[in-house]
Amino acid sequence: MPAINSHQVRHHLPRHRQCCTVGIAFLFLLFVYLNRILIPVLCGKAGVPTADARGNITSHRARSTIASQLFNAKEPMTLFDLQEWLGHATPAATQHYAKITPTKLAKSYSDAGYFTRNLRAIEVLVDQELVRNGRAANEPWKFYDLGHGYCTYDFFDQCPHRMACAKCSFYLPKDSTKAQLLEAKTNLLRLRQDIPLLNSELSAVEDGLAAYEELLSKLADVPTPAGPTPRQLGREHLVQLQVNEQSERTEQR
Repeated sequence: MPAINSHQVRHHLPRHRQCCTVGIAFLFLLFVYLNRILIPVLCGKAGVPTADARGNITSHRARSTIASQLFNAKEPMTLFDLQEWLGHATPAATQHYAKITPTKLAKSYSDAGYFTRNLRAIEVLVDQELVRNGRAANEPWKFYDLGHGYCTYDFFDQCPHRMACAKCSFYLPKDSTKAQLLEAKTNLLRLRQDIPLLNSELSAVEDGLAAYEELLSKLADVPTPAGPTPRQLGREHLVQLQVNEQSERTEQR
């Protein structure tokens, strides 16, 4: 059988196939020029190595880097936008380029709000005069606003009764003379503090009376910061922290 040379092959190929063959050959030569000549020259001028731990610096890796940056930008391209921009036939091919950076992953995790779902804000009054006069060591200077009264326990956020005040000796009713004198002071510093709630405490706030009574039963024999338990204090009903009312009142100020 006689040999067939390349000229005869091109002669017998349809014209569009010939154009495709020429185009592929041109792209191949272009990639060879970029990767073997241009990129090494540019790396040399920039004083950077032509290879790293992943291998040689190539035009394909640059394409992958740009695609990843577009996917992780402040206003990122979607997977389908990136697919169209890269000219891929399917999203599966684009997923290789759509690599999530640690920064974007951390932001997405933060935006999900998994931990903030259990946070509740409470207003805290700080008596600056007591602090400046050095009397804060012996007198209450920080007052957590429970809605119905104030808690003067410095570590209120660690108190097991924070969502159902047992009215121990750290409790200051709002209708008391001392509380009214406190509110009349002009040097009070008003702050807001986030209190992380346990699941049982969150249920007591959001799920109604049954969940609240379950929380009370669990706390009945738990000592208060002052020492006695709610049962020893003889309280038939503990007083729930008025989270929603407090938030609305604070926003109106």
